[in-house]
Amino acid sequence: MGTGTGTGTGTGTGTGRGSIQLQDFAAGWVGGAASVVVGHPLDTIKTRLQAGQGYGNTLNCVLTVYRNESVAGFFKGMSFPLASIAVYSSVVFGVFSNTQRLLSQLRHGDASHAPVLADVALASMVAGFVSVGIGTPVDLVKIRLQMQTQPYITANNKLKPTVPGFPMYRGPIHCFRTVLQKEGIAGIYRGVGAMLLRDVPGYCLYFIPYTFFCGRITPDGCISPNPSSVWLAGGIAGVISWGTATPMDVVKSRLQADGVYLNKYKGILDCILQSYQNEGLKVFFRGITVNAVRGFPMSSAMFLGYELSLKAMKRDQTETNP
Repeated sequence: MGTGTGTGTGTGTGTGRGSIQLQDFAAGWVGGAASVVVGHPLDTIKTRLQAGQGYGNTLNCVLTVYRNESVAGFFKGMSFPLASIAVYSSVVFGVFSNTQRLLSQLRHGDASHAPVLADVALASMVAGFVSVGIGTPVDLVKIRLQMQTQPYITANNKLKPTVPGFPMYRGPIHCFRTVLQKEGIAGIYRGVGAMLLRDVPGYCLYFIPYTFFCGRITPDGCISPNPSSVWLAGGIAGVISWGTATPMDVVKSRLQADGVYLNKYKGILDCILQSYQNEGLKVFFRGITVNAVRGFPMSSAMFLGYELSLKAMKRDQTETNP
């Protein structure tokens, strides 16, 4: 796996103890906030392409959003992800790093031991599974806010535009409350199955490439990866993970956007079948270019924010406790 150094590869605080390290959760929060600011405009385009109507391609979608909604249209629904995805990323990185340490402690008797591939994969799957509990409501609210100004297909298969100035949701809190009142807990967790199928394997294809490339890029003898190594390895990991996750991401987006005005899908399988019958196999790769392109800067910002903030916290801890 390369050097086995740096928090991304599982050494965490380097204490060698199996106890939970809260610094990983704090650093994950910083990384999550950085990634939202960098990636939300492209995320809006991705969602519109996957679940919206009337867009021919990525460039057409960008121009349409800009003409109709100006620059603000690209940042629709960002306030809620900025507050919540930071918490979501905190859970992902905290669970991943602490699970790796636990596995190293069980396997080698030393929590700071460099993890083997199987440990990285298992820790990634655990992080993906746990994160869905927080991530599903966050994604649902974000997508509902992004999609409420979009035209939609009526029961007669006609494209019906929404009324300008009359969005269904006034903001993230109103959206969450409205969905909860009308659809209950099941509504808040609409798309949870698709998200599990996306994120459990997706995080394996996120953390494993990051660990591998970070170890390969970092010069021999370095105690921890430098920022350029983190930036490049994180970006590559983001492209791989988001590129391969696109088919299930399309299904998840459609399930969560469903219900803004109509309820078309009964579940994952029904969504897959309807999408395939109406639009063919290519529909499951809609937005893959945007996913891959946004995956690089988002993941670079995520890992840089995580690694640098964790390094700063460890340095402060060392200075406080020499």
